[in-house]
Amino acid sequence: MIEALPTLTIRSAFRRPTDAQISAFQGIPTGFVVDALLGGGALSSSIQPIGGGRDLHCVAAGPALTADCGAADVLATFASLKFIKPGDVVVSAFAAHTGCAAAGDRLVGMMKNNGAAGFVTDGPVRDYEGIVPVGLPVWCAGLTPASPHMSGPGSVGFPIQIGGQEIETGDMIVADRDGVVTVPFERIDEVIQKLAHISELETSLDAEVAQGLKVPNWVEEYLASDNTVRKD
Repeated sequence: MIEALPTLTIRSAFRRPTDAQISAFQGIPTGFVVDALLGGGALSSSIQPIGGGRDLHCVAAGPALTADCGAADVLATFASLKFIKPGDVVVSAFAAHTGCAAAGDRLVGMMKNNGAAGFVTDGPVRDYEGIVPVGLPVWCAGLTPASPHMSGPGSVGFPIQIGGQEIETGDMIVADRDGVVTVPFERIDEVIQKLAHISELETSLDAEVAQGLKVPNWVEEYLASDNTVRKD
């Protein structure tokens, strides 16, 4: 016999990065963050800026507030509204279900009213024409007019699986037109330390390309090394 689960479970305490840590990620491209994580952290490419970002400027960086909903259910996401702090990115696991929407314009609007910096889900959303004027950046798995239900079970504040990554409340979320990246809470300072160097390298290479660079030096060196064999 399977024991009935509580309809909703809320974590008693939420961890959160410092203001200085959050500030360090503002304006940082997702690619830089992935490089600082040695190629890790990116959510599945199925999670994209709503509408491809054509009508809504989808850029956000803030602490994750997690909601584990399960397929076709939005109870936990609605419950998360009570716990949003300014700058949070609400991350809702929908079990990658695409048969109905994980949120609509009113839910997204309430997130914005509570100070959220963005919304990420592995399900589709609805009410595109209503979400755009709300102005909250959204990353999702597409659009559908189909409506979800609110029956639970669900949870707020616990680790979730979404887009091939585990995300816990307090992890940093960095998202832009390229997609979404998560930085584990324990690695935030490590990544921040690496970002300045990565930014400097990227800026330098951008300048070289703008000035006409055709082949990087390392490619020339690799072609001339014993790692390359020429055959007829």
